Amino acid sequence: MSVSRVRSGHGWTAQIAESLFAVLFPSDCRVCGTALVKISRLPVCQDCLDSMNPIAGGLCAICGERLFSSYAAASAEAQARCGLCRRIEPVFARAAAYGSYESGLRELIHLLKYGGVRPAANVLGRMLAEAIAMLEPEFPAEPVALVPVPLHRTRLRQRGFNQAELIARAAMKVRRPDNRLLLCPVLERKRETTSQIGLTSHQRRENLRGAFGVLGPEAVKGREVLVVDDVYTTGATVSECARVLRRAGATKVWVATVARTLKISAQHMEIRPAAGEAEASIETEDVPMAKAVGT
Repeated sequence: MSVSRVRSGHGWTAQIAESLFAVLFPSDCRVCGTALVKISRLPVCQDCLDSMNPIAGGLCAICGERLFSSYAAASAEAQARCGLCRRIEPVFARAAAYGSYESGLRELIHLLKYGGVRPAANVLGRMLAEAIAMLEPEFPAEPVALVPVPLHRTRLRQRGFNQAELIARAAMKVRRPDNRLLLCPVLERKRETTSQIGLTSHQRRENLRGAFGVLGPEAVKGREVLVVDDVYTTGATVSECARVLRRAGATKVWVATVARTLKISAQHMEIRPAAGEAEASIETEDVPMAKAVGT
């Protein structure tokens, strides 16, 4: 039997299987609502995944915020900075994110966090891996400790998993073999914080003050650390994590997230936590990757 006929046979088999799947287990894309015709554990169509593109345009070299004017790049500086990073030096060295926290990418993150659709972590992990790659040229030669932002134990029991850690583990699988990152879930959330929604920047910082602790300081002492999370909003959470890690002995802290809230999209944010959960990380202040679907 020729190779072309074998391939053709496999093609027909796949088409038949997908047709039976569509008939026996009808389902719609959880992002756009179109009927799904392919077998997958992730209820999102390929068109929606393809639309989740990296952030484009001029960004702050430190926090990743979108830049709107040329004044952000002073002649004495080698890198463009947003107004906030020019006024206040962040506690972390640099933050990078894959995409803007809106539309399909926001829905995909919600599917994981509130819908419990764990296969979404595979796609989000690939996106996080791309964000990490933006920072990697500045990493030291020795391994960097990868630290996911933790959930409080009450929220962890309710959700059943920490989405930041799931995404981080998926990202490390994409990067394998990888000797430059060591997964170190050493941060703990010592108290459950109230919602950040509607709080000023000062109130957000006060709300998070003392909320985090380091369980194993020896894992980060004298080492550079990469803090990872699903979404960067105002930066209050990752900044507090970085502050605690620096206090524990980390020499430098980097930040990588799947998505980031940008000024241009902040006014369109939609918050849809699951029943019984109040989302504390989504705020309304200043605001051809996905083809590899995890199954």
